[in-house]
Amino acid sequence: MSELMKFVAHGAGGEPQVMHLSDMSVPKPAATEVLIKVAYAGVNRPDCLQRSGRYPPPPGASPILGLEASGQVVALGEGVTRWKQGDWVCGLANGGAYAEYVCIPQGQVLPLPPGLSLLQAAALPENYFTVWTNVFQRGKLQAGETFLVHGGSSGIGLTAIQLAKAFGARVICTVGNEEKIRACLAAGADLAINYRTQDFAKEVMDATDQKGVNIILDMVGGDYMQRNINCLSVDGRLVQIAFLQPSKTEVDWIGLMVKRLTFTGSTLRPRTAADKAQMANELHEKVWPLLQQGKCLPVVHQVFDLREATQAHELMESSTHIGKIMLKVAGG
Repeated sequence: MSELMKFVAHGAGGEPQVMHLSDMSVPKPAATEVLIKVAYAGVNRPDCLQRSGRYPPPPGASPILGLEASGQVVALGEGVTRWKQGDWVCGLANGGAYAEYVCIPQGQVLPLPPGLSLLQAAALPENYFTVWTNVFQRGKLQAGETFLVHGGSSGIGLTAIQLAKAFGARVICTVGNEEKIRACLAAGADLAINYRTQDFAKEVMDATDQKGVNIILDMVGGDYMQRNINCLSVDGRLVQIAFLQPSKTEVDWIGLMVKRLTFTGSTLRPRTAADKAQMANELHEKVWPLLQQGKCLPVVHQVFDLREATQAHELMESSTHIGKIMLKVAGG
């Protein structure tokens, strides 16, 4: 193994053009970490925020971009018991995946699902961890409930649609054009609403006989907040995972009391290693068998070479993609 590796540097931050390939020493795994030779890495909105200087990594995390990867375990830190050199895996990184090698805590690593490629496996961790903890752990989605996901054609949106359907929910989503509507319906959504031409709150209420939905997964914020409250059912749950529109907005919260609503949210990256290990264990138990059956598979929109990270971020920020944007590092 070489002592040096290529990685995507972004300097002091800025527009996508600040990114470029550079060289640095291969990291050494700390206690309970594994070192993975990266085959593919996923591109996610937090990467774009970090690159622009608006989302600094938490203390102790790698300053290199990248939160998910697939590849082969090539070295073990002290105390690693779950993995051995040569294992093919994917993992949720705390940072550092836009590189030829990345260190990931052993509890955040999962085996390559049987039948999936390294490309597909690298598209799993960030979205599937996010959806699992927010929709199922925090939102407590149950079979027979009705679930609304905004941004249905995003990587998170398509993951949420597929997992919610697999566990027996009725799924409604919002998207911005007809192509995205078709993609969401193909993924299993029962109803896809074009928010540019339709009032999603009205459409949701009409589709639920004015009862509203049981749970909403929102990454938009802004003027969606009031409309989300309006189209939740009694005892409904609103789960907030991002704010693409401003987080400071005027809301009439009386609906929260009258309907006995629960408003919650989370960010994934700062969660503890123990939290992430619990998510990984539940995914391995409940979702990995579905993947092995060819269900709930990630949708990959486009693959770029590592040196093309600029183009990948430009595509992410255009919001024209459907599904995951990926970086090819070493192939596989």
